[in-house]
Order: sequence, then C-alpha cells, then structure tokens
Amino acid sequence: MYENTFPNKRFKHTLEFLRKHVSPSETILDLGVVNPFSEIMLQQGYTVENTKGEDLDIDTSTIQNSSADVVTAFEIFEHLLSPFTVLKSIQTDKLVASVPLKLWFSSAYRSKTDMLDRHYHEFEDWQFDWLLEKAGWKILDRKKWTNPTKKLGIRPILRWFTPRYYIVYAERV
Repeated sequence: MYENTFPNKRFKHTLEFLRKHVSPSETILDLGVVNPFSEIMLQQGYTVENTKGEDLDIDTSTIQNSSADVVTAFEIFEHLLSPFTVLKSIQTDKLVASVPLKLWFSSAYRSKTDMLDRHYHEFEDWQFDWLLEKAGWKILDRKKWTNPTKKLGIRPILRWFTPRYYIVYAERV
C-alpha cells in the first residue's frame, strides 16, 4: 500500500501510530483542511472532520465547538505563530500530533511561492514536549523517524540517520 518514498513513508508511520492509539469508533477532528492523510484516515474507517482553513492563530472556534473524541494535528503546529493557544483550546482529552524536527544541517522550510506554506517553528523533540506539557498535556507515547532522499550530497546522507518527524500521543492532564 505505501512504498518507502515521500510522503508514503511518513503516512505509513503516522497511520501505524494512529491505529495504536485511536480506535476507528472514535471521532476525529483533524486540524487543517482536508488533505491526503485525512483521506487515508477516512479510507481506514475513521470518522474525520477537518477545520475549514480558518487562521487557527486567530480563530479556534471550530476546535472549541468540536465534540470529537480525538484531535489530530499532523505537521500543522510548525505553521502557527502560537501553537500554545490552539493546544489550550482543544476540548477533548486525546491528542495525536506530529511535527517535523529541526535539522541542524538544514534551515527551516520556506516556500517561495506560497506565503502560508512556511514553518514558523521547527521543534527539537524536547521543545515540542515542553509546549505540550505547558499546555496541559501528558505525553504517553512518542516515535521518531527519518526522511531519507535519493539525492547525492552531505545533507541527503545525513537524512538517512537524522530523525525528521516526531509524533506523540498525549492526554489532557
């Protein structure tokens, strides 16, 4: 189903982690607009609602009014100026979230054509843990994985050994 290529490797690891912690009988609010992974969750039998594209730094009403059992946030917190505000506004007690990790050999992602597709934050694992804990979440499970490429060079070689993605399962304290 998923080969070992981007973004399929990321989707494979994310789905395995999600299955470990979230039952298809639980409803999900997925932060961000409908995307390829929210479609995968639907195909796997999950009931998924997405936010509508509102600026979550300013408008958390969809999150606050959701009755979902679980909130998922896959590679979205790095795009927000204030992920703390979003994390505090979540009404459910379960969260599955992933972020790209800060790489010492590569600068933060910044699209040259899409003003919204930029990373304001790229976290080290301890920074993301601290953010979650400060926002009232207790991390019960975590996983990291690499994102190798088939390009030549020092940075592509480092990507074979340096974790790029970090995912956590947390519950409200």
